[in-house]
Amino acid sequence: LPHDYKGMKISSGRKLMGVIALLFTLYLVPGVTATKYANLQLLSGFPPPLSYSIYGKENVRGKGLEANVVNDYSKALQLAKAQHKPIMIDFTGWACVNCRKMEENVWTQPEVYNYIRENFILVSLYVDDKQNLPADQRILNYKTKEGNTKDIITIGDKWATFQAENFNQTTQPLYVLLDTDEKLLNNPVGYTPNVSEYVQWLSCGKIAFK
Repeated sequence: LPHDYKGMKISSGRKLMGVIALLFTLYLVPGVTATKYANLQLLSGFPPPLSYSIYGKENVRGKGLEANVVNDYSKALQLAKAQHKPIMIDFTGWACVNCRKMEENVWTQPEVYNYIRENFILVSLYVDDKQNLPADQRILNYKTKEGNTKDIITIGDKWATFQAENFNQTTQPLYVLLDTDEKLLNNPVGYTPNVSEYVQWLSCGKIAFK
């Protein structure tokens, strides 16, 4: 380095920092591969999710659970009735850090992945989706149940309003289990990093489904 002189010894602190930097770099390397090791769980929520991979989501191993339906609650309800399965609503957001943590750390666990895939119709509703709704679906000056008014212009506006009006929640993630008559099977939950607790919640909803 410019301020070093010949024969100068490298301090223990600098050696330690160098080792840490090297180990961290080695930890990051699998993240650019299309293998099951690409899911860097310690960094979940900060880098883009694995579905954004340059390899294409179909080529990324360990990418986790994918929704049966995205941004279409009516279609999810139709599937649920046709397959006689309860609906699992995933209120999520593109910019939601805790949503990515759940998807990459909890949903990837076999006991969660298999339980949801086999027993529920999963629909992900993005409350921050900036894409405009078709003109005939936009609502100006919508009056909420609290007496406020808002414009529903984007897909995100639609699902954020749907969440707030029906489940009295505005934070994400929010997970809701419904039967095919759109009745709650148990209490909705938010961020639940404990896998056992999450499986118990799923099981409770499944048992309540008739």
